[in-house]
Formats: sequence, C-alpha cells, structure tokens
Amino acid sequence: MAIERDEPRPTIVLVHGAWADATGFDRQIRALQERGFRAVGFANPLRGIPGDARYLAEFLRTLTGPIVLVGHSYGGIVISVAATGNQQVKALVYLNGWLLDEGESQLQLLERFEGSLVGPAIRPVPYTRPDGSEDADLYLDPEAFHDAFAADVDGATATAMAAAQRPFANAAFTGPSGLPAWKEGTPCWYLLGTQDKAIPPALQRFMAERAHATIVEVPASHVSFVSQPDAATQLILQAVDATGLATVVPAPRTGAEQAGDSADRSTATPQSARPS
Repeated sequence: MAIERDEPRPTIVLVHGAWADATGFDRQIRALQERGFRAVGFANPLRGIPGDARYLAEFLRTLTGPIVLVGHSYGGIVISVAATGNQQVKALVYLNGWLLDEGESQLQLLERFEGSLVGPAIRPVPYTRPDGSEDADLYLDPEAFHDAFAADVDGATATAMAAAQRPFANAAFTGPSGLPAWKEGTPCWYLLGTQDKAIPPALQRFMAERAHATIVEVPASHVSFVSQPDAATQLILQAVDATGLATVVPAPRTGAEQAGDSADRSTATPQSARPS
C-alpha cells in the first residue's frame, strides 16, 4: 500500500516481549513497508523496566515526526513507559500486551487472574550483572513452550521459537512499572487473544478497558501477531488512521492477484443478466 498524503507519515516502532525477538514481526514489518511506512523492529534488552524503557525512549528521540508504538507482551510495558512525556508518540498498540499502571508488576496481576501456564513453565538461570549483583534469566521450558506461549502455531514452528527464545531478567518480570503514557491520555488499541495461555484473556480485558483502549478480539494464543498476522497489521493501521496521521490506501497488487481478478470477471454473471 501507499499513503495518500506525504505528511505526516509516522514511524511505526514494534517492540517485542520476553521469549521472542523482533524477527517475529516480520509479517507486520513487510506489510507496513509495502504501505509506505517506515517500520522498525526494536531490540528490547529485556533486562528490567526502567532500563529497557529508557533505552527505547533514547531511540525514539532520534526519530523525527509522529510515532506509533506497538508492543507485544512485556513490550507493552516498555512502550507505555518510554512514551511518557514524548509528544511525538501519537498511538500505542498492544498485541496481547501488558498495560501496567504505575507501581504494578506482572507478577501481581497474574496472582489476581488465574489461568496462565507461564509460571510453572519458567526455568530460571542465574547470572551476574555487570555491577556484580545477582539476578536470573527466565526461560520457558521448551517442552511447555507450545502450550503456554504459542498453542495455535504448528509444532515445528513452536519448537524453533522455543530454541531461539530470548530470556528476560527476573527483575523485568517482578519489577514495578513507571508512569505509563496511556494514563496521560495517549490513545490505545488492543489485540486481545481469546486463547492466550500466558496472559489470561480476562486479565487482558481488564488492562485494556482500564486504559480505555479500542479492543479487537481474535481467537489466538499469546503470539497472535504470528498466528494471525493480518489482524495485527490491521489494528496498527486502524490506530494510524484513527489518529489522523495518514490515510491508508490498498497496497499495489501482484500480477497474480490481478490475473485472478481478470479470470473472475470473465466467468462472472453480468449484473444486468442476473435473475432478479
């Protein structure tokens, strides 16, 4: 697709969460680029909310023009905090994402809403921080990865995702959020996976409604952007359009698609000849 207006054209920054990396956004990035957007898959450090949000905020200051932030899972916390006070950020889009309030942690909310399979699947691996203090990297047990994280993708894909997972630090999982931008009025959109076994759907809805987000439900696992990539892309485009950043027009169609349309037209019954 292309953009009808040259300006303003937002930069769309996609931020992954734990047990993933930015390559998971491949389908969204390609689709957005085809529509004329600059899309960036941001490398989330996964070390802790304050540092990760600061790292993203510093990157955002290098961009010019409006910004739309997209966060999956833990990435939702990072975009919420990094966007606070940044007037360039016009929309926040959450894909099965965490929307913590200031002072909340993921662990606190998971204790309030039952149904997550993540807790029993976590496998901690101790590590030493550069300052000499101790923490643990949290991995998902490969045997539990498919059911807990990506139940609606095929087994081979889930196995590969488990093998390539990036852990996040225990400090990121248990630490409190800073002040989120949604609480200061930045508009939000939320893709709610109704089959999510990592963040229970009831918890997703609680957070999204509290943030007054526009909610779209899909029958998807925690990785809705992988199993239902078009739904994720369309929600991002909806946020772009609703905030008046650009009017989106259909992407250029391939030769095969155009040929298929021609074949359809050759066999279709003309409108005037159809029985009334």
